[in-house]
Formats: sequence, C-alpha cells, structure tokens
Amino acid sequence: MLAPQPDSLQQVLAAAGRIILGKQHQIRLALACLLARGHLLIEDIPGVGKTTLAHGLARLLGLEFQRIQFTSDLLPADILGVSVFDRDAGAFRFHPGPVFAQLILADEVNRATPKAQSALLEAMEERQVTVEGQTRPLPEPFFVIATQNPMHQIGTFPLPESQLDRFLMRIELGYPDRAAERELLAGADRHTMVAALAPLLAPETLQGLQQKVAAIHAAPALIDYVQALAEHTRHSADFEAGLSPRAALGLLAASRAWAWLEGRGHVLPEDIQAVLPAVAGHRLRPSIGAGVAPASSEVARRLIESVPLP
Repeated sequence: MLAPQPDSLQQVLAAAGRIILGKQHQIRLALACLLARGHLLIEDIPGVGKTTLAHGLARLLGLEFQRIQFTSDLLPADILGVSVFDRDAGAFRFHPGPVFAQLILADEVNRATPKAQSALLEAMEERQVTVEGQTRPLPEPFFVIATQNPMHQIGTFPLPESQLDRFLMRIELGYPDRAAERELLAGADRHTMVAALAPLLAPETLQGLQQKVAAIHAAPALIDYVQALAEHTRHSADFEAGLSPRAALGLLAASRAWAWLEGRGHVLPEDIQAVLPAVAGHRLRPSIGAGVAPASSEVARRLIESVPLP
C-alpha cells in the first residue's frame, strides 16, 4: 500500500482555499485532475474566480504559466507559434507560442472559432504540437485549464464533442455563500494575494506524485464497477451516446487521484462516485426528446442509483 500524500498537497489545498473562498471541493477536484494527468474545464459566468484559481494553482505548484485569451479573431498560430525568417542566419526560426508552458489557461475558450479551438486538440491528447510539418514536444507536466462561458451568452461557439472529451473534468464554481462572500469583500485584493503566493511543490515533485497516483491499486471489482457505469450509459435511452473507453479510463484515473488525496493507496467505490459528476457530466448529451440537459450532479446521481455496487 502506498504512503499517504505528502503534507505539501494539503498545504496547496489550504492555500488555494484562502484565495477561492468556500470552494474546497472544486479545488480538490482541480488538483485531482492534475494528479491524474488530465485537463480541466471550468464553466461558469464571468467573475466567480475561474482565472484566479488557475493562476493560484500555477504559483503554488511552481509551474510555468501562460494565459491565452480566446477571442473570435484568434488564430492557431497565436497559440502554437510561428516560424519567422532570420536574415542573419538565412533560415526560418520557430518562435514558440504560449502553449509551450506547463500550465495553460485557455480563458473563455468558447469565444474563439472552432478552427482556433482545434489547435489545442493534439496538445491536450498527445502533449505535443505539429507546426509546419515538425512535431515538437510540450513541457512536462502539462496541464490545461480552460474557462468557458455559459452557452446562452453572446459571442460563444459551442465546443465540439471531440474537444469536450479532451477534458478529464468539468466543474462549476458558482456563487460563494454569504459568509465566504463577506470575507471576500472585507479581505485583501485577490490579485495581490495570488502574486504573493510562494511555490509549495517543484514540477519534478509533481511529476513524481503523478506517477505514484497512477500506481494506486484498483481492485478487479472496482474496475467492474467502472465498466458497469460506462455500459449503462451506452444502453440507456436517456443519452445520445454513452461514455467512451477514454472516458472510462479517465474515470478510473480520477478515482485513483481522489483516493490519493484522501490518504489511501487503494480506490473505493466512494472515490468513483465523488469524481463521477465532473468526469461524466460534460460527456453525456441527452437524447432527442429527453428534455433539458440535467446538471452533472443529477446525471451522476441517476447513474449511481441505476448501477449496483460490486
């Protein structure tokens, strides 16, 4: 059995919780997503702390940070980089784009056109980019946090299913409760607090933790449970399509990360159920005639009730 997670991870959770007040569960999900080597989509209205959370995690984890503001006129070259002719050298020289960083904030990703959105597909899946016929590896660890405005807001382009499936988790921050908002209003400026954060982990340490998380034990019965959840969505009349094998792998990886954050070296059904809303909610689209899409928590509740524990 693996040892419990180091105190530094608890310190990261506590420090981030002092920046994003009253959202400890969402912060925990974000850190679990990173430990599982996934990518995170935060969907919510402007002004609830999405960008602050991304910037705060980058500083606390000691990761090189780049922010890309997605707009309707953004081009793939603005993300990936471009070759410029160097007259002194007599050759073209590649200038890397902002994607060549360890933590990327793709801010308001659904305000860009599908062409610009697609520039992230290879990076998120294969951790490399191909520009002008040459493949270039991205730094490790590599973590994308994308923020998305609700679909009803003006000037948004919905993310295609292929893009959504690249995100291991989707979360919502929501409004703070009254006590948290009061503390926010009476406290220090959040930008100042983020700028003052000191790294609590080194990138090399984080990579080591990701390897340990991947080795967390999942019993055959737990794998059966993941399979049963995925198979239920594939045969359910409520959804256009069920969870893919990639989604099932992601659910297991996220469950391992959650178990690690809970201080255990093995996965329990409760770990799977804890991450299920964030992993499955954005991948399941209601079938025609099923009505309005339910919230992620409601999708997960129905799945948990419909699929018996192993």
